[in-house]
Amino acid sequence: MWINEIKIKNFRNYQQVELKLDKNINLLYGENAQGKTNIIESIFLGSMGKSFRAKKDNEMINLKAKKAEIEIQYEKSDREGTIKIELSNKKEISYNGIKLKKLSELLGKINIVIFTPDDINILKGSPQNRRRFLDIMISQLKPNYMYHLNLYIKTLEQRNNYLRQIREEKKDENLLEIWDEKLIEYANIIFQYREKYIKKIEEKIKKIHSEITENKEEIEIKYESECKTKEEYLKLLKERRKLDIIKGYTTKGIHRDDFKIEINKKQLNIYGSQGQHRTAILSLKLAELNIVKEEIEEEPILLLDDFMSELDEKRIKSFLTKIENTQVIITCTKKIEVENKKILIYNVEDGKIRKE
Repeated sequence: MWINEIKIKNFRNYQQVELKLDKNINLLYGENAQGKTNIIESIFLGSMGKSFRAKKDNEMINLKAKKAEIEIQYEKSDREGTIKIELSNKKEISYNGIKLKKLSELLGKINIVIFTPDDINILKGSPQNRRRFLDIMISQLKPNYMYHLNLYIKTLEQRNNYLRQIREEKKDENLLEIWDEKLIEYANIIFQYREKYIKKIEEKIKKIHSEITENKEEIEIKYESECKTKEEYLKLLKERRKLDIIKGYTTKGIHRDDFKIEINKKQLNIYGSQGQHRTAILSLKLAELNIVKEEIEEEPILLLDDFMSELDEKRIKSFLTKIENTQVIITCTKKIEVENKKILIYNVEDGKIRKE
């Protein structure tokens, strides 16, 4: 899989850009705040239908315009496709000229694996970061997962709203069972997907991490959930009902799940060094890349944003030498060279892109 061309109009600091990409490594370099990450963001938007950094769509529209457009022409082994996204007072997404009704219809068209400087916080930060990592990976491969996740989130919001009504307006708490039943149904589906893909990560990451660390470190990944069965979650909701009413929100559920990584039997986010965190996130991303490749039976597109900032030269070269037959789009502040790798280079300056 690869992207042939990206056309951008009034997106972030770009007024109009047409960017042709090579099937292998593409490097966009330049000083900070020139627009390099905006290109990565436009590709992510074309794949997932939303940004990895903007909370609202209108944040991505150029300040001098009322509408932004992104068009991505790509190829897979068996077909070609064009995705167009228009951002204005609403978002419209079309595939090969046909408007899509649901976001889930877009997922899986362009498969990506993204690496940003913030990804170090997947392992160092809160459980929310780790859940988001899983949600992005699984949604691309199984759009039905995103469908059920959205249903769960919507039901959770409704339950939380009713919890507050019970507390403040003395509504009948027995009616919570309506939302409990749906929460349990969706949570069970989500859990099964997450458990399956954590196992897939575990299979891949052990070998990858051992190779990267020259057999000095053993990595383990463990999924933590209190909603492994419908019965378990139902019991939990009943036990926590009084507390949930007092607090005004659902204190337990699939939305609190987490996974932990251990290095040599020690929990990484507590005992791990900065170097171990960097190596572990490399291993995790390579595991993700391999899983996506197996699932779609071709290489996904690899997006490496500001790739130099969190990794030293040794780790960068180790990472790139493990990438074969994959389209890679890299942004960084200076040119890089990789042995036996041909690189298409672009310079980015103030929203303008120049091929070198």
